Amino acid sequence: MTAIVGIASGGTVHIGGDSAGVSGYVVHTRADSKVFVTGSYAFGFTTSFRMGQLIRWAWTPPEPPATDLERFLSTTFVDGLRECLKTGGWASKDNERECGGVFLVGVAGRLFNVDSDYQVGESAHGYDAVGAGEEVALGALYATARTRMSPRKRLQLALEAAEAFNGNVTAPFAYVSTPS
Repeated sequence: MTAIVGIASGGTVHIGGDSAGVSGYVVHTRADSKVFVTGSYAFGFTTSFRMGQLIRWAWTPPEPPATDLERFLSTTFVDGLRECLKTGGWASKDNERECGGVFLVGVAGRLFNVDSDYQVGESAHGYDAVGAGEEVALGALYATARTRMSPRKRLQLALEAAEAFNGNVTAPFAYVSTPS
């Protein structure tokens, strides 16, 4: 299900997402957005609307520090996220290992990918994508990286490409940016 794309550019993170809710061969176009801003953060999620709802409505992420952002996200941020997902009944355990979901998060001008095992990664390219349309979207982001296109236009093209080549991705597309 889905395509979530993000670009870090000029101290701002831009995230875009589609509207597909997929169950087997059925695709529902959802009105509730997979991308949103909470405090200093911009989020774009895949995996489960329930997970996204918990992150959006049941959790207040801690304010990021001025330094050591990667360490903060890998510890304090993820610890709070894990607690929110457990309390909300979303997190699961398999062989004593906790699992959550996948999402992009932008904060302090940087874009991170949080995977289902809660690892926090940052692409060296300044852009990333997650979801069923990830590969096509990454190709489109790569192809537009050396252009003068705005981040918003690049996100739009990546989402349109993912929709054209993946049945789990559907418009309309929504976009958010980290607060200035």
